Amino acid sequence: MRKLKVLFLCTGNSCRSVMGETQLRHIAGDRFEVHSAGTSPKGINPIARQVLEETGVDTDGIRSKHLSEFLESEIDYAIIVCDDAAESCPRAWPGLRNKLLWPFEDPPAFPGTEAEKLNKFREVRDAIRQRLTSWVAELEASGAFEQK
Repeated sequence: MRKLKVLFLCTGNSCRSVMGETQLRHIAGDRFEVHSAGTSPKGINPIARQVLEETGVDTDGIRSKHLSEFLESEIDYAIIVCDDAAESCPRAWPGLRNKLLWPFEDPPAFPGTEAEKLNKFREVRDAIRQRLTSWVAELEASGAFEQK
């Protein structure tokens, strides 16, 4: 089986892109080589780490990375999870085969009590997981993982 290389992109590479990376690895790491990066990385959000670990998703070794680490790489899918990153992504990226825009709410920007913010992180985590599960099923049905 051919592993597809996926890069999740966000501005800070602190929350949504990390949620995408770790959850896709958890759901289907045998079929994907998964990474995440940001246009202005700022470290992993501790609440993002907490809500991922609540569901058994491994966050060991996860770190914020700059997009420049991947610009020379062959990437099957760049999944952009915030509108700001979509605007600041390079227009020319020779090794990129497919770019997907899946914007999700930004949990750290959500106003409210600590409990409300924690619930927003969980909502976004679950929305990303649901989208990934559907996408993996679509790819399986299309034969994307077959040897070429």
